[in-house]
Amino acid sequence: MNREYYGKLIFELSQPGRKGYSLPKNEFEGYSLVELGETQLRQTGTILPEADELTVVRHYTNMSNNNFGVDTGFYPLGSCTMKYNPKLNEELAALPGFNQHPLTPAKFAQGSLKLYDEVQKTLAEIAGLSRFTLNPYAGAHGELTGLMVIRSYHMSRGDVARTKIIVPDSAHGTNPASAAVCGLQIVEVKSLADGTVDVEALKPLLGPDIAGMMMTNPNTLGLFETRIPEIAKLVHECGGLMYYDGANLNPMLGVCRPGDMGFDVMHINLHKTFSTPHGGGGPGSGPVGVRKGLEQFLPNPQVIVKDLKDTKDLKAYELHCDEESLGYVSFFLGNFAIIVRAYAYLLSLGKENIPMAGKLSVLNANYIKESLRSHYKLPIDTVCKHEFVFDGLREEYGGDHHSPEHVTTLDVAKRLLDYGFHAPTIYFPLLFHEAMMIEPTETESKETLDAFIAVMKRIAEEAKADPQLLKSAPHDTPVRRMDDVKAVKEPKFTFKAL
Repeated sequence: MNREYYGKLIFELSQPGRKGYSLPKNEFEGYSLVELGETQLRQTGTILPEADELTVVRHYTNMSNNNFGVDTGFYPLGSCTMKYNPKLNEELAALPGFNQHPLTPAKFAQGSLKLYDEVQKTLAEIAGLSRFTLNPYAGAHGELTGLMVIRSYHMSRGDVARTKIIVPDSAHGTNPASAAVCGLQIVEVKSLADGTVDVEALKPLLGPDIAGMMMTNPNTLGLFETRIPEIAKLVHECGGLMYYDGANLNPMLGVCRPGDMGFDVMHINLHKTFSTPHGGGGPGSGPVGVRKGLEQFLPNPQVIVKDLKDTKDLKAYELHCDEESLGYVSFFLGNFAIIVRAYAYLLSLGKENIPMAGKLSVLNANYIKESLRSHYKLPIDTVCKHEFVFDGLREEYGGDHHSPEHVTTLDVAKRLLDYGFHAPTIYFPLLFHEAMMIEPTETESKETLDAFIAVMKRIAEEAKADPQLLKSAPHDTPVRRMDDVKAVKEPKFTFKAL
């Protein structure tokens, strides 16, 4: 590909007067039903590219080919569960019957409402909780909604002093961010050397001002928090509720349920655990579940089932708004097409095979970890769940930390791109200086994992033999290594012709 030409912006390919369309003559010129005032009209002309159709098609096709996605390569992004999105999901979500207007009366949308209800009931069974809402648009949105449920619960009891939420130092960054948006103060609890929550450090933090505690299990290091029953007991005894961040639910499927551990509220990322599009392929979905006794605080509207008295086997699905609800968090019933995709995935696996997803994700993660521990530092040497964290290269490969020739985690990540693999999550969690968090998911084959392992070992050998090769990587990507500092300090958000 001629990158000098095809790598240009669409604005750079623009030619004055060039068009890619031809519209019929306006037969209604001079007629207007609405007169626009000066305040509603643009004061300056639009700056839009002018290009023919073929140029536009080639440009955006080539741009799309530069994107990295789970359909084009291995995507071991830790804590994000970037698993394959089955194409069957897409076909079913595109069925005409699901393409309904959001304001369709409930009596004409019974099939869609039944699907919504069955998904929430299936998630409730998987999570060990009473009821779910599928209304939140994303994981972080679900976190905020779950925290609003907790606040609504305390407010309903007149317990207005509970304004603090406990968050482990290993938590996802969205946890304190969501809590802050919810108006809660964040109280951090430290982790032990083994990466799990320090229960003794937790005890002094508990009191009448604690609304609850947020936890991820397995935690962000991919380790199972074995003392959760004890932690839940302590938090409940002080009057708080337990919140489960469902970002790492994937390895737990069919094996362990958050509700059984003592969690009261949780969110699930359909775009992680249940194979729906993620990130740039979005939109997402962040259903929120609650234990029995908290259902009334879920956002409106809720889909409920009403038995038809005159017909034995039929049920009617209705939209219900509860007076104690925290209110509305989204328009209508969330990203419904994403919910359809998740339903297809749940039915494809079935109750019998859902546990296999969790077990295989754990197997794949441990296989990579054990295969690479000879080349990369393993700060916590134990069996992991679905993901694990390295702390950069071992010194015999990466060199001395104080040397300018030291090969960093960033250098390894950039070099991976040359070999056609997306880099894992780097420099998170913050517990380790050169963190590299790897999550293979259950959908990757052993052949893919072996190829990734071989490349990671080869990169370690390159770091030892020629550190500059990694420090100047990537070499074969459309864009070479960026100046990260300049990108932050001098960002360019718009195109301006020279």
